Order: sequence, then C-alpha cells, then structure tokens
Amino acid sequence: MLNTLWLAFFVVASLSGLYQWVVLHDAEVFSRIVLSLFDMAELSVQLMILLFGTLTLWMGFLRIAEAAGLVDLLGRWLTPLFRRLMPEVPPGHPALGLITLNFAANGLGLDNAATPIGLRAMKSLQTLNTSPESASNAQILFLVLNASSLTLLPVTIFMYRAQQGAADPTLVFLPILLATTASTMAGLLSVAFMQRLKLHDPVVLAWLGGLVLILGSFMALLATLSSAAISAMSSVMGNLTLFGIIMIFLVAGAWKKIAVYECFVEGAKEGFDISKNLLPYLVAMLCAIGVLRASGALDVALDGIRWLVHAAGLDGRFVDALPTALVKPFSGSAARAMLIETMQHFGVDSFPALLAATVQGSTETTFYVLAVYFGAVGIQRARHAVGCALIADLAGVLAAIGVCYWFFG
Repeated sequence: MLNTLWLAFFVVASLSGLYQWVVLHDAEVFSRIVLSLFDMAELSVQLMILLFGTLTLWMGFLRIAEAAGLVDLLGRWLTPLFRRLMPEVPPGHPALGLITLNFAANGLGLDNAATPIGLRAMKSLQTLNTSPESASNAQILFLVLNASSLTLLPVTIFMYRAQQGAADPTLVFLPILLATTASTMAGLLSVAFMQRLKLHDPVVLAWLGGLVLILGSFMALLATLSSAAISAMSSVMGNLTLFGIIMIFLVAGAWKKIAVYECFVEGAKEGFDISKNLLPYLVAMLCAIGVLRASGALDVALDGIRWLVHAAGLDGRFVDALPTALVKPFSGSAARAMLIETMQHFGVDSFPALLAATVQGSTETTFYVLAVYFGAVGIQRARHAVGCALIADLAGVLAAIGVCYWFFG
C-alpha cells in the first residue's frame, strides 16, 4: 500500500505539472516542484532535530516508568478491554500500558509527550509481530486510533485563535470535541470491520459506554463555565498534567529504589537510536507530499469540489475551509499555515475560519504518523491501516462541517 501510495503522489504531481505547463502556460511549475524536493528534505532534517531532543527526553522518563512497574500496572487494568480489541497481545503486556499513556497524552493535547510514548508502544507491539515487515492487527488499530486525533483539550487551537485576535478563543471547543469523537469512532469501527472484532462484547460495550458517560459529563461541566474559565482550565490542566506525569514517574522510581538518573540515561539512549532511524522514512514521505502540493494538484481538487457544490445548489461556505482539510493528512505545518491564512483572509471568527479551526483540531497528519510510527519499526506493508485512517479523517471533516453549520451556521 505504501509503495503504491508513494508512487501515486509523484504520478499525480507529474500529470498536474504537465497540465499547469501545457494548458495554463505556467512555465515555473516544474521549478517549484524540484525546489519543493529540496525544501522537504531540509524540513525532514529540521523535524529530526526536534525529534532527537523530544524522543530522548521522553524515552528516558518512560524507562523509569517501566522499571517502576507503572506501565505493567496500566496494562493489567486494561487487559479485559484490549484482550478483545487486540487478541494477539498477551494479557498484561507492557504495550498495553504504553498505549494507555499515549491515548491520555493525545487526549490532553500533549503532542510532544504522545509521539515518543506512541513510538515506544509501537516498538513493544513489534516484538509480538510474526511478520516484521507487515503491520500486525494490533499495530494497525493503534495507529488508526492515533490518526483519528481524539483531543479533549485543543490548547494549540485556542492559542492560534488568540494570536489572530479572536474575542473568544475557546469558541470552537465543543465543535472540536464532537468532531474528534466522530473521527475516533469511525476509525475504531472501520478497523473492527476489517479485523472482525466483536464490539458487541459486554466488556467492550461497558468500556465504550463508560467513556461516553465520562465525556458527556465533562461536556456538561464545561457548558456551565465561561469561555475565560475554559481557556484557563485548558492551559493549567495541560501543563500540570504534563509535569505531573513526569513527577509520578520519578516518585514511583524513587519509591522502588531505582537509580532514576542511570535509568533515564539508558532510556534516552534508546530514544536517540529510534530517532536516527526515522530520517529516511520522513524524507521519502515529505518529499512526495511536497511535489504534490507544488504541482497544484490540491488546488485543482479544491476547484473541482467548489464547482460540484455550486452545481448542486448547496451552501458552499465550507469550501473555503477545505484547504486545511485537504493538506492536514499530509502535513501538520502546511495545515497550520492554511488555518492561519484562512483566519487572516476571512476573519478569525468567520465561518470558514471557525470550520478550519475545528478541522485542524479534529483530524491528524495521517501520512506523517504513518511514516513515523511504522518507519520506527521498519514496517513496509501497512495493509488496511491507510484506508481505515483516511476513513477516520473523512469522518472528522464531515462531522466538523455538520457541527459548525449547527453551531455557527
């Protein structure tokens, strides 16, 4: 799947470039495409520099958590659920605890912590993989749920809106919460269908029902707070949780009489080793995405969607927010740039800007996640991971459009 997809990016970019050159007489299109290759290669190195420090830091703390038994404890708590969702993972396996920590960090918007934990979880799952070059069912479910971007506190979106002068930066909080829930449920259901998982099992229903109840209660609580209170709580909870996790790891390690410094250094070395193996995968994927963008293929797709919407006589305001949705699966930085440009062009509290912010907060950089997570363990055959992740993305975008028409239409 990855081989076909990667080649398709270059083929589509070539066809789009020829169209721009021959039909639209854009003589500079191929120079932009070539330049994008070098730009994306440079961006890959810049990302690696960031990943080196982040991965080294968090792999060190995770090693302390593992030595203190915290990861095993989480794994035992979740064994009843994951025995049904990931039947090939043995009960109490360390991967289950790491997966839990990863989901918690993602839900709180702690991206810097979530990625290193997720990579450690993927590596742990790889130890159970009987075909190391092909993604296992458990790895696919884990990746798709990551790509579904379940975020309960989208602090970064609030920050972008505040920077652009929004009167109420948290105005999109509930729309993002609803859209990201739809995205995650679509990802889970698509994987369950492909892997024949029994979601009607009483244990699974109990867990899902409990999560829905907690989420509903959380939303009800937030509905009683002012926008300023929600914004303040989001910032405090995010930072407090991040530092609180670190302190729990350290205190638990000290309680178990672990040499926390030596343990941290040992884990940090592993983070360094993982980081250096990611560069080829990042260069390959980001360069393919770069030529696709530079060729104008995304612009052509957007114009086609706008024409179809207008031809059908539908409300086309959502089309102005689609650039963020179209590039988000490929590049987080590009989607962020699209979001800010939409805010500046239409106004931070315009319908397109509100929808773009909701899409940004409820979808994920699917192909980046795919390249990083699978690249870290050398997986080359993604099987149905890409299709299920894109279904989750599509569900998130459609839910964001519907919710924004409901809230702001």
